[in-house]
Amino acid sequence: MLSISDLKSGVYFILNGQPHEVLETHHLKMQQRRPVLQTRFRNLLNGKILEQNFQQSDTFEEADIEKTKVKYLYNHRVEFWFSDQNDPSKRFRLEESTVEHIKNFLKANTVLEALKFNGDIINVELPVKMDFLVTESPPGIKGDTAQGGTKQVKIESGATINVPLFINEGDTIRINTQTGQYTERVEKSR
Repeated sequence: MLSISDLKSGVYFILNGQPHEVLETHHLKMQQRRPVLQTRFRNLLNGKILEQNFQQSDTFEEADIEKTKVKYLYNHRVEFWFSDQNDPSKRFRLEESTVEHIKNFLKANTVLEALKFNGDIINVELPVKMDFLVTESPPGIKGDTAQGGTKQVKIESGATINVPLFINEGDTIRINTQTGQYTERVEKSR
């Protein structure tokens, strides 16, 4: 059993019979009251992000989550298809609502971590940093860049990202998939 002091970012626990992943926690102590733990967590079955306060006396069952490597294949409308990393004939699909938080960073043949709960694959996790090709980029406008100017570009997965003005179409950039922010330019276009 887990107590509220065990709930940290990245911990899996069961609430109302469903597995959840802790995203953020914050201890809150108010005068004349018991301390509470403000928690933000994601339901691994449907992808919904929830917020709830827990008391010191609350306990939780730890979710038995297995991780395996899978490969993203493609999506068709609201279905996202994956396969076992070593055996492409073992395919499975996840609904768009389940992968809503990562769908902007999915690209074909990317190897991901699949989360298994009770023997069924319920969700997938992206690597923290991934490289993407910039497909559309407006020209950088010269002018007041004392604050470090940014512009929006489109990457190969279709997502729109804020990047520095020196990024051009054809560049390869590295993005933090957890925050959706630009981290660095990997390769400059020729």
